Amino acid sequence: MRQFERLVEKEVRPRRHKLEAVPERYAGIGGSMERSSKKNQKTVHDKDIGFWSFTPLIVFLAVYMGSGLLFTALGTPDPFKQIPRNFALLLGVIIALTMGQRKLGDKVNRFAEAAASPGIMVMTLVLLMSGAFSSTAKAMGAVDATAGLGLALIPHQFLVAGLFLISALISTAMGTCMGTVAAIGPIAVGLAESAGIDMAFALSAVLGGSMFGDNLSFISDTTIVATRGAGCAMKDKFRMNFKIALPAAIATMVLYAVMTRSTGEVSTEYTYELIKVIPYLAVLGLAMSGFDIIVVLMCGTILAGAIGIMTGSLTLITFTQAIASGSFGMLETAMIGILVKGIMGLVEDRGGIRCLTSLANAKVRSRKAAQYLMGLIISVIDFFIGNNTVCILICTPVLKPLARKYNISNKRFASILDVFACVVPGLSPIGTAVLLAMSYGGISSPLDVIKTNFYCMLLAVSMLFTIGMNLYRIPEEESGEADFYPELDEEIIRA
Repeated sequence: MRQFERLVEKEVRPRRHKLEAVPERYAGIGGSMERSSKKNQKTVHDKDIGFWSFTPLIVFLAVYMGSGLLFTALGTPDPFKQIPRNFALLLGVIIALTMGQRKLGDKVNRFAEAAASPGIMVMTLVLLMSGAFSSTAKAMGAVDATAGLGLALIPHQFLVAGLFLISALISTAMGTCMGTVAAIGPIAVGLAESAGIDMAFALSAVLGGSMFGDNLSFISDTTIVATRGAGCAMKDKFRMNFKIALPAAIATMVLYAVMTRSTGEVSTEYTYELIKVIPYLAVLGLAMSGFDIIVVLMCGTILAGAIGIMTGSLTLITFTQAIASGSFGMLETAMIGILVKGIMGLVEDRGGIRCLTSLANAKVRSRKAAQYLMGLIISVIDFFIGNNTVCILICTPVLKPLARKYNISNKRFASILDVFACVVPGLSPIGTAVLLAMSYGGISSPLDVIKTNFYCMLLAVSMLFTIGMNLYRIPEEESGEADFYPELDEEIIRA
């Protein structure tokens, strides 16, 4: 028996040693990998260069804005399209990748990691589906039906106020101010000429109404970017924004009704198919009910396509073409978002966000001051960049630490981003929507349209009043116990 035990022990012991030796070898490899990982971790982030880390964005703004102003002075048509915004942004990407001491491969990996973050990818998907719905609804006649319904119901005595209301409804349904101005602008010109109304008043009403919808719509690119960046539900941001925008909209309609009461007759009769308005109502209702926006847009697109095929406005082929063209139209906005997010990842690694946060912490002493500073930064960047979506993409990561410090809720932060980013384009002499409205009426000076764009002025006043009076605060903001931005902890750990 003892001999058998010795024999078993003799056979098992070497095998046990061999098995134990395997982890030792792998532990050695693991140890070297760990040491290599730690070595790489030391080179993950470049040396902090503070404000200079924003050089890529500064170059982007300088090239795009500088060239636009130069061509404006030279009298070149479409001055801000001579050097495309995408080229200026790509130049900023190249500069971001050449700055710092790290290897190019490491910087490209960091850029890709930031650009392909889950939030940006979801935003891209929502933008593409938003474009598909908007294009399908327009192709099946929903825009014309909504405009015809509004014009048929509004008394001609209050034509300008009616144009504002119709533009607001269509922009809320379409999710784009430019598309609304393009759709309603020619109608406004014809109505103004036949009723003897000042052309600038009519077009400013269309412009203001388009900004109302662009700020509130569930499928607006500014809403999508602001809510995804701030981390809040669209319906929560809608309710917050609606409380701020509604007083401004009502006051605007009263001003237009009093100042431009029409005594002329409008002979044009407008027809509409009520069934074609249903997709817009369905999307608004589903979104307000709390359904995921992707599901809402899918249902809206299918419903619009089905109604279009039923009424003969679309065929199966034109339905698919509308989806494709709408999604393609959003690719530029999505790509800008991806590139800006990638740049901001490198800016963050080089201490840019920490620099601005430290500066803001040193200068800002109160919650109100923090919100006013947010509005100022957003307005300045939006004025110079000329695109409210890109402005929100840039400002969100910069201002989010400030929102966290002063316990500003996600929906309030999203509203601040969206409101100020929508106010400036309607009051800027170089705003694309202003220039488009001018082109329809043959107006020579942008100030003629801007000075009667009462909605954007009153919306700014309403937002400032909301901040100053601390209106619409939620209990979590008052208690100070909630952490609205836990994702910032991960960024601090990585930094």
